Amino acid sequence: MKSILKLVFVIFITIIVIFPVIWIISTSIKNPIDIFTIPPELVPPNMTIDHYSILFNELGFLEYIRNSIIVTVSTVIVSLSIGMLAAYSLARFKLPHNLNYQISFWVLSTRMFPPIVTIIPLFSMLRLFHLINSRTGLIIAYTAFNLPFAVWMMRGFFAEIPKELEDAAMVDGYSRMGAFWNIIVPIARPGIIATAIFILIMSWNEFLFALILAQTKVSATLPIGVASNVTQYQILWGRLSASGVIAMAPVLIFAFLVQKHLVRGMSMGAIKG
Repeated sequence: MKSILKLVFVIFITIIVIFPVIWIISTSIKNPIDIFTIPPELVPPNMTIDHYSILFNELGFLEYIRNSIIVTVSTVIVSLSIGMLAAYSLARFKLPHNLNYQISFWVLSTRMFPPIVTIIPLFSMLRLFHLINSRTGLIIAYTAFNLPFAVWMMRGFFAEIPKELEDAAMVDGYSRMGAFWNIIVPIARPGIIATAIFILIMSWNEFLFALILAQTKVSATLPIGVASNVTQYQILWGRLSASGVIAMAPVLIFAFLVQKHLVRGMSMGAIKG
């Protein structure tokens, strides 16, 4: 009986989680008149792809997608490149006056306040360098927002790796950087991949910075394109659902493909022999 109750509970939670995804897909292929049918129908009687056709052929959604891909991939690369070196330094080098702890806490503290607090000074600095309405400006903003998370997360992964491995590598002729790239990075790869996945998802879904810093279609990302279906006079539910599916599908597919790496990365260091 206990097992049956557990199974029923799991099925119930699964339905709650999956139903919104199924509903938004259903709405995206409904005719406008069928969206407001009472009682609502999960499977539309007359399916259509008109909403998707309008998004790509009339509203230029490919440009939103291209901007999101460029900004997201660039953010992941820059955040990992800087974050790995910073995290390794904090995990390995002993600084005077307990600066390791102070710097680590300072890095984490930047995640304790909402991003909207930084948007005005960030906007002013980017405007000074003429980076408003540019993908470069968004990459800088996203990197600044995600870098503390990357440093804090990878610091724990590097700290779990025995220091003796680097010492042995340097005895064999490697430099400090050589031991880092050839010994430490391959061992910490699951954790690095897990960090990259989280940064990718946060950058792909980020809305606030894109709304303020990318005010033209030239640099606007996919979340801005999704929000454009909510107008002053009406909500275009069909297009909104279709654009939501477009924005959601790459992340779901990517997460499904890398779930093994994500689990390995999050459990790295949890079991010691």
